[in-house]
Amino acid sequence: MKKWLCVLLAMALMASFSAVLADDDDKTDDEGGKPAEKRAKIDAVAKEALDTLLAKSDNATKLYGEAYGYAVFDNLKIAFGISGGGGSGVAVAKNSGARTYMKMGTGGVGLGLGGQKYQVVFLFANEAAFTSFVEKGWKAEAGARAAAGTEGANANTTFSNGLAVYQMTDKGLMASADISGTKYWKDKKLNAE
Repeated sequence: MKKWLCVLLAMALMASFSAVLADDDDKTDDEGGKPAEKRAKIDAVAKEALDTLLAKSDNATKLYGEAYGYAVFDNLKIAFGISGGGGSGVAVAKNSGARTYMKMGTGGVGLGLGGQKYQVVFLFANEAAFTSFVEKGWKAEAGARAAAGTEGANANTTFSNGLAVYQMTDKGLMASADISGTKYWKDKKLNAE
């Protein structure tokens, strides 16, 4: 009985978390200023996360120099037996500066209790990988991992299938962070204008 109560409580928490994210997306003022404010906030977080990554990882700096573009996501993940999370971000083509605002969502089952805020930085080796990510979205398959960590940050990470992925928390770059079960897609509202 306790097990089912915990599962129901966890599902209620995930549903309320999703409702908060959806409710926040729907709020705009009469002049449509809210999307512009959201884009500005996403851009600021993305710049800070990218600057932090490049300052901490010589290898990421090298790959960034070779990259066609990048994407940065700010995420919140909550776990209570089952986990779920969401966030937003921006994909940027380096040469043109063109920005595509995106969303992400994650879910899974496993041990865990609490919440974690983190950023994920994608570096794209070429235009095809970047365009596919932006236009079709992307889903991290089982076992997908982000590089980093004290030793991993400068390991010889290379582009794999056209991209390199790094994950950071307030404590720094994470070693072998699991990003499986995460999906990324275009934010229709923030790209509408």
